[in-house]
Amino acid sequence: MKPLITTLRPGRASGPVAPSSDDSLGRGMDVALTLLVFLGLGALIDRRLGLFPVFTITLVLFASVGTFVRMKFVYDATMERHEAALRAGRRPASATTSTPTATATSAPAAPTTHAEGLA
Repeated sequence: MKPLITTLRPGRASGPVAPSSDDSLGRGMDVALTLLVFLGLGALIDRRLGLFPVFTITLVLFASVGTFVRMKFVYDATMERHEAALRAGRRPASATTSTPTATATSAPAAPTTHAEGLA
């Protein structure tokens, strides 16, 4: 079984990394909470006015369309930033760095231990 962290790269900040607001869990929670808030508002309005759930259905549909349109615009803007970075010849900000593999002409690099990586 391979441990999650095998080596530490020197020069990297150690400690917890701040969570990104661009992760899937955050987007999912945003959609769920937005729909829940609009559902509650619609139910509250319908109860106060004594109507058939017109406002509940309308507000949930409005929130659904709005969140998916927002997700599309955020996705398009992110892709444009990545494409601009690639055209400029640099790696996009969210791309992970990959370790180069050893070739037949180069010697494999010695793995660093936990203590060496912290020094």
